Amino acid sequence: MKEQVITTERVFSIFSELNKIPRPSHHEEQVADYLCQFAERLNLEYERDKENCVVIRKPASKGYEGHEPIVLLNHMDMVCVGMSDPLKTPIKPYVENGWMKARGTSLGADNGIGLSMALAVLEDDRIDHPALEVITTTNEEDGMSGASGLSKDFLKGRKVINLDSEDYDTITTGAAGACLQFHRIPMKREPVPAGMHRWYRIRLEGGLGGHSGVDINKGRCSAVIATWTILTAIYNEYNFYLGSINLGEANASIASSAEIIICVPLGVACEFVKSQQEMMNLWLREEYPQDPKMTCSIEQCEPLDFVISAEASKALMSCLKQIPQGVVKMSYAMPGTVETSNNVGRISSAEDHIFVSTHTRSFIDDDMAALSKQIADTFKKQGAESEIVMSAPAWQENQQSPFLQLVSNTFQDVLGWRPRMVAMHFVLEAGFFVQHYPGIQIASIGPRIVEPHSTSERVELSTIEDIWKVLIELLKRL
Repeated sequence: MKEQVITTERVFSIFSELNKIPRPSHHEEQVADYLCQFAERLNLEYERDKENCVVIRKPASKGYEGHEPIVLLNHMDMVCVGMSDPLKTPIKPYVENGWMKARGTSLGADNGIGLSMALAVLEDDRIDHPALEVITTTNEEDGMSGASGLSKDFLKGRKVINLDSEDYDTITTGAAGACLQFHRIPMKREPVPAGMHRWYRIRLEGGLGGHSGVDINKGRCSAVIATWTILTAIYNEYNFYLGSINLGEANASIASSAEIIICVPLGVACEFVKSQQEMMNLWLREEYPQDPKMTCSIEQCEPLDFVISAEASKALMSCLKQIPQGVVKMSYAMPGTVETSNNVGRISSAEDHIFVSTHTRSFIDDDMAALSKQIADTFKKQGAESEIVMSAPAWQENQQSPFLQLVSNTFQDVLGWRPRMVAMHFVLEAGFFVQHYPGIQIASIGPRIVEPHSTSERVELSTIEDIWKVLIELLKRL
């Protein structure tokens, strides 16, 4: 029997290589090139589709030729938070107290660490395994167009180890469905109204943000809700004109920052606007104690050359008032688990419209579809157009299946403890794989990644070591 290699040295060096390659969603060409070159260097068969998804195939180790092929699944894109230009801003990782973090940006451990593990397996011929198909998809974080567009013959294997999980002590056996929609409210740019006005820049910053699925019930402040709150307070007292609005960092994240520019008539209205800074910060501390660093600042600024039409501003405020944000329903079948939620990820003013993204999730596909339609109808009544960018079905495995029990037993034997089996309130590509490949079974595992989709993203190093041990032993048993 070959000696099993359990060092993660190559996993970390591959992750370092990946983090030198820009990989925001919709711009994965360079990573796909890297994967193809990786396969060519190892003389392995590979295939690349029109969406830049890549599958690399490695023959079975000696003695494993008759075993069923195994699929290792990851995605190559990441949510680029804190990057002024995701195609140019470098990721600067560092290690602190047993955790790897990044300076001022998201780290890309979601899903770069899992991908690095899969590539390390391909590279090391001392690891026993059946025939392998390492598939890496594109645009997982912002539409899942890669997974949804896979051809029926792209994969042969029907047992999948998905390495895109963030709960180290858990086998993810199900995930919520999700519907990502883009809404565009028609907008005209109009001349600044006559009379004396003063311009103010309202900033909300410092929020924890986080994943709009797994973090949606943690009491964090969405900068979208805070923005609606302060603008409503001003609107209820005085007329104001919206100059520009820019909220949120990513469609799949809870907005942690906002910048809004408004103008109000000189006089009492100006004093009222300035007083909202103290009032807003008091409200934030009382309403969101779990998010203590979110702050509001209001400063006078230079005037803009135009304002957003009053009709568009009112339409936006009306939509934000009516559509649900946060947890909509908790699950009866899975106590403590969010069943249905909705999050507004980004809002921005463009040349002729105000852009709004909504991310609706549910374990019940019909409920997800109904809530998504309700949201689109709300925007439609305000003259907006809505576009479904991604609609991914929910996914649920049989936790008693021999495959999942084997994964659980491997954790027990390798690490000395048995993981939980849970369905999570985030969307995974598994739903598309179940649609495309009948009979497929999926177990999702991974190291402990905290605060994904935020500048606080970090991965616990010891859990990478442990998942690596589980992975290579699981491949041997399969």
